[in-house]
Amino acid sequence: MTIVCLLTMVGISSAQTAEELRAQMKPKKDSISELQNEVDALQAQIDNLPGWRIGAFGVIGGNISQFNNWYSQGTPNVSSGNIAITLNAFANLKQEKFFWNNTANTNLQWLKFDDEDDDTDDDSYREATDVFNISTLYGRTITKKLFASALAEYRTTLLDNTNNPGYLDVGIGATWKPITNLIIVAHPLNYNFVFADNDEIFQSSLGAKIVADYTRKIGKLNLKSNFSTFQSYEDSDLSNWTWINTLNYTFWKGIGLGFELGLRDNSQETLAFERAQALAAVSDPPPADFEQPTFDSIDNEIQSYWLIGLSYSF
Repeated sequence: MTIVCLLTMVGISSAQTAEELRAQMKPKKDSISELQNEVDALQAQIDNLPGWRIGAFGVIGGNISQFNNWYSQGTPNVSSGNIAITLNAFANLKQEKFFWNNTANTNLQWLKFDDEDDDTDDDSYREATDVFNISTLYGRTITKKLFASALAEYRTTLLDNTNNPGYLDVGIGATWKPITNLIIVAHPLNYNFVFADNDEIFQSSLGAKIVADYTRKIGKLNLKSNFSTFQSYEDSDLSNWTWINTLNYTFWKGIGLGFELGLRDNSQETLAFERAQALAAVSDPPPADFEQPTFDSIDNEIQSYWLIGLSYSF
């Protein structure tokens, strides 16, 4: 009975002590919250100061493997590898009467799968992901959040089929900055120059350009989301959009864990691919009754890629 009473008293004492500790923690938490608000306010003032802001961050992913006499799989003797690199860089100038934002995004990836029992297979690293976007945006102040603006944006690949296709958007309109770190561009007068060997599929046209970009650093976390779309006035099949989302968390001296997701819709690229596949499946020259795929006959699915791995920032 005495032991039970002692245990009960100890439990009550421990509960009281925990309550007392929680009571002591509350004002400290309130102080931390107030300090964080002050830090955020100071950072907002820094962000609004004139001058250049330059930075970059990205993701590095990769793995290699070697199997020897691993008979439980279809290829018992195989070596494979994956190497991927992404880079998001920016150089932004802020002045009282204007701003000038410059950004670049690159995603490159190589794959290797070497079946050592097959002398005819390709044992080299091959391009798997190939993305290159660069843009420059100039804005002249109308109000505190509204600007008259001009944009040039170029998109293509670097490792293969460079500038085939390549897309250059040039246009004018307005830019809105509703909140810090968010930029929305609306250019109703924009020309989409398309460069490619196949002029029948890839065509330039006049249309509207819309871009939404959110870039923010929260402590050790870097966030970036960029949505860019061109809507053709001539034909909806000439329209396209790309949405790239990147985040990374820094653990130590700029090194951390990163993730990137890219989505794209482009009917012209889909049609070019479908025609190449169709031609590869028939004789050369194609038979007289061969009908090439058209915009109306293709299934224009969303293109996508994702990457997770070590990240870097500087």
